Amino acid sequence: MAVRVTFDRDRITSVQARGAGADDPVRVASISKLITDIGAMRLVEAGILDLDADVSSVLGWPLRNPHFPDRPITLRLLLSHRSGLKDDVDYAIPLGQTLQTTLSDPKAWDAEHAPGTFFRYGNINFPVVASIMEKATGERFDTLMARLVFKPLRIDACFNWTTCSDAAVARAVTLKSEAGAVRRDDLRGRRPDCPVLSPGPGCDLSGYVPGTNGALFSPQGGARISAAGLARIGQFLLRQGEGLLAPGIIAAMIGPEWVFNGGNGDTEKGFWCAYGLAVQTLAASQACRNDPFGDGVRRLGHSGEAYGLRSGLWVDPVRGRGVAYFVTAVPDDAPKGRSGFTRTEEQMVR
Repeated sequence: MAVRVTFDRDRITSVQARGAGADDPVRVASISKLITDIGAMRLVEAGILDLDADVSSVLGWPLRNPHFPDRPITLRLLLSHRSGLKDDVDYAIPLGQTLQTTLSDPKAWDAEHAPGTFFRYGNINFPVVASIMEKATGERFDTLMARLVFKPLRIDACFNWTTCSDAAVARAVTLKSEAGAVRRDDLRGRRPDCPVLSPGPGCDLSGYVPGTNGALFSPQGGARISAAGLARIGQFLLRQGEGLLAPGIIAAMIGPEWVFNGGNGDTEKGFWCAYGLAVQTLAASQACRNDPFGDGVRRLGHSGEAYGLRSGLWVDPVRGRGVAYFVTAVPDDAPKGRSGFTRTEEQMVR
């Protein structure tokens, strides 16, 4: 399956689809981080969260790299992957376990670089962000995101299927391997019995205390949204927040907070070279290998990769245009193209 939607500030300008439609929701992987960031920044703008305060005061327990215990960790560092957290622990934390316990493992932390000094892309940052959002509001992450982002932007989307409409659930895209094996979301028209990772047959969320396990609804990758819905997110960025966030907040999201200078981060072979607050920048410099368009134009957005899916949301703020796409059944070892993206993705954006 593959869907590609182009858009400008006001409308969708073209749709190309194979096997799925522009309104069919799919697990878009790490584009979820950008969506989560919009929710977090709404709380920042409302004065509920502070980008530069020690998040320990919100969480209610000390979040510290044990190798650098005197360095506070902030929401800004978490959103920009400069917190010192690493994906060397399992960031899929099941119901009944806590984020605090997971992060007490020293393997979760960079022993060589202090918080704020080094970029390392890590999914684990976003369960922390979600926990902070939950703790500050007393509201579960999935319903919080529906209230802060999806409903105001009029997008039928959700995290882990809980707040999507029945119609959206009926159109769910099943993720499969290149051999046809189901990898995710074989819903067959009904919501999953358990929307979170559970260690046993039970799935009672009534006792869940918001803020104790922000990983439950997969803030790092679990957004279910269509290509047309992603286009709405792109238009939101092109319109400088369109009344939901102030232009200054959008500028803070874009940044960039971090630009590779030769030694201040792990670029994963040139894929990450400039990053804001959950916003990736393409073609930031000639030293990067992250321009799937091949035209040297600076674009903003985020990429996604999981369960055989590749996805992207990219906007050109100068020209006021963008593209959103996803393609499924891509092999995990799919060949790269001229950029650090796969050849399949380069074909999708061109």
